[in-house]
Amino acid sequence: MNGFADTTPVDRESAAAFNSLEGQTFAAADLGSNSFHMIVARISAGGLQVVDRLRDTVRLGAGLTPAGTLDPTVRDRALACLSRFGERLRGIPSERVRVASTNTVRQLRQPRAFLMLAETALGHPIEIVSGREEARLTHLGVAHAMPDRLNRRLVIDIGGGSTEFIIGLDTEALETESTQLGCVATTAQYFGDGKITRKRWQEVATRFALEVAPFRTHFLATGWKRAIGTSGTMKATAKILGELGEPPQLIRRRALKLLVDRVIRAGEIGKLKLPGLSEERRLVIVGGLAIVDAALDAFGLEEVQISEAALREGLLYDLIGRLQHTDPREASVRALAQRFSVDAAQAERVHDTAMMLYDHVSIPLGLGAEDREHLRYAALLHEVGLAIAHSQHHLHGGYIVQHSDLAGFSRDEQSALAMLVRCHRRKPPVNPYADIPERDRDRLRWLVALLRIAVVLQRARGVDSLAGIRLTVEPRGLKLHFPRGWLPGRPLTRADLRGERQHLEELGLKLRIVSGLTADLLD
Repeated sequence: MNGFADTTPVDRESAAAFNSLEGQTFAAADLGSNSFHMIVARISAGGLQVVDRLRDTVRLGAGLTPAGTLDPTVRDRALACLSRFGERLRGIPSERVRVASTNTVRQLRQPRAFLMLAETALGHPIEIVSGREEARLTHLGVAHAMPDRLNRRLVIDIGGGSTEFIIGLDTEALETESTQLGCVATTAQYFGDGKITRKRWQEVATRFALEVAPFRTHFLATGWKRAIGTSGTMKATAKILGELGEPPQLIRRRALKLLVDRVIRAGEIGKLKLPGLSEERRLVIVGGLAIVDAALDAFGLEEVQISEAALREGLLYDLIGRLQHTDPREASVRALAQRFSVDAAQAERVHDTAMMLYDHVSIPLGLGAEDREHLRYAALLHEVGLAIAHSQHHLHGGYIVQHSDLAGFSRDEQSALAMLVRCHRRKPPVNPYADIPERDRDRLRWLVALLRIAVVLQRARGVDSLAGIRLTVEPRGLKLHFPRGWLPGRPLTRADLRGERQHLEELGLKLRIVSGLTADLLD
């Protein structure tokens, strides 16, 4: 099984897309429940050339308390690691860096409190990705490291706090599932006192069977040609088996059963003597091995091949895909709009108008490419709530967006998109930014204003020409310029703009209207 090599070639289509990025350096990090990993790579000769890797066993999951907080010692250990990562990232522009946090951060009662400290230490934003999104990204990394993409595969990713399952073909994840079973949490729950018994081992197997029961039959029916294992537990298991004489980068079921018997006979974690097992991995290997054993049994696997690539490599390829306009978020948004029968023509009209307004003001407002994408997606989905009811459809739309599975979106990105859809009309909520990181709030306030104005200008649903309309920036807000004679004959638009002026005031923005040389015709 090929891993993510020092120089990883890509297919012809991807290589052509990489040409414009030749020589640029990118970085990605995943903050797992057991270890933090970072990879730094440079685009070279149509592929990714790894120039640095960093890893630290932080054991974040072990510091998660029942109250949903982090033990201070573990928190400080994580921040120290991120400071080291941050030093390595200096000089790499933020648009070429992606950092994802996984299961432990998802379980925190107040994840934003930790992430504010973590982002300060790292010097870059940190995303929270859902279990399904983690699975998709992991598969993307694995797929790019594989020589054979033409057959379906099952990918199993055992992390510190969760295990992801993916059915994939080529670079596409066809099915993704995430379970609350990981090597750190399972070791703590079932072997926390250091004792290893067959009864406890069977309890893990029973728990695993319950976790995968909702999707196991469906996954088995899809069929695959090979099973792939990735991340620390799978790699550590294969390394132990390799030291015991098995083929490298391979877990065979018969050999695994012999290893399981050996582990159970040891009776205690402290008495484990396994070749190739590092001291830091020893603390969580028993729970991890129990999951590997249960997975092979549940899915009838005789062998699992190991991939060196994982979430961080998937983050890199996803980041580069966004820059090359092969962004999975676009497909997710279009699919959601189709599912809820959004009026595509009206969505495109509002989209085009919002993009026109954005182009007028993006430079003075300091808005970037990602802000443009967020505005685009919100425009395409702003009427998604009409599938439920016209009354309060902005509220329905915000709920739909917030609670849908949208591939390619981090939790923060999805919350921002839901907020934009929620706020595209009527009176904005008292605190529309409650679920938004503080660093993003000012930019999103401007995007809300642009979307609201675009919706007002397209209320006639394409009847009116918008030629000659311009938007400019003022010290405390925006100025909307209309051609002479455009507004007087449109009393509905004038009334809507009067209401918008009041609503934008509630968001801390002033809106002035100019028609020809005459200002504020709404008074």
